[in-house]
Amino acid sequence: MSQRAEAAGSIYDLGYRHYDGVRLGRRQSFLSLYAYSLRGAFGLGRRTTSKVIPVAVVLLAAAPTLAQLAIAAISPVDARIIEPANYFDFVQVTLAIFCAAVAPELFARDQRMRTLPLYFARGLRRDDYTIAKLAALATALLFITLLPQLVLFIGNGLAGSDLAGYAKDHWMELPQVVVSGVIVAVFFACISAAIGSQTPRRAYSTVAIIAVLILTSVVAAVIADTVGGVTLKIVVLLVPFEAATGVIRWIFNASVARETNLGKSGLDLWICFPAVLTVTAITAWLTFRRFRRLDV
Repeated sequence: MSQRAEAAGSIYDLGYRHYDGVRLGRRQSFLSLYAYSLRGAFGLGRRTTSKVIPVAVVLLAAAPTLAQLAIAAISPVDARIIEPANYFDFVQVTLAIFCAAVAPELFARDQRMRTLPLYFARGLRRDDYTIAKLAALATALLFITLLPQLVLFIGNGLAGSDLAGYAKDHWMELPQVVVSGVIVAVFFACISAAIGSQTPRRAYSTVAIIAVLILTSVVAAVIADTVGGVTLKIVVLLVPFEAATGVIRWIFNASVARETNLGKSGLDLWICFPAVLTVTAITAWLTFRRFRRLDV
């Protein structure tokens, strides 16, 4: 009986080989995940439909820059329709759409596809995963908050007759543009990640991000026209677009139009900076907490 069983057995060579090469470790795993996530934010390496919204939104965000450069090229004087301090006003909606489209893709897809156990089975830690995803989302947002303004700064200088004179007159704007662009990108990346990571359902995350980023501004407008006072000051600090606008105006030492929600609140602009830092820290902590406690 045993001889028959042994005769019926077969050994198959599946071609698996032991890996004897260099193991790059945790750092390379982190960098690979960051690069993969950044590519995924723009749909690179995926089907064509995944590229449409991110690329279209980035091009739409660059439209004010292209318009300003066209005006600068044909105008005989230094005609700056769009100032760095108010550039964010032109890209708020496109920024919200980008966050709503990309954040659920970065943070919910791995939960939905159940690929998180593969990440955490090796040297990559849960916090490493969260940091890589947050960094990729913030970097992608820089294509909206920072890159167009850098192109605008260089383009305005090249469009004029005196590039050295333009750089001398406006050089202080460059660090202000960089600092404000990075702060806004990290701020909205953390908010979007905190929302997008809470559920594997992409549709739910998308709607929630749109509600937090856009509908809260509508609520602030209603309160500005009806209640005002201290209530409006508190609401303005909690509304992402209003708080970010306050920080940008404070960095550029620019005034706020009286008819806006921020102007009606009478809030000192410097207060928006610690408010943005606080919201950024809280939402980042919520994202870390989500993946630390997620049962995979």
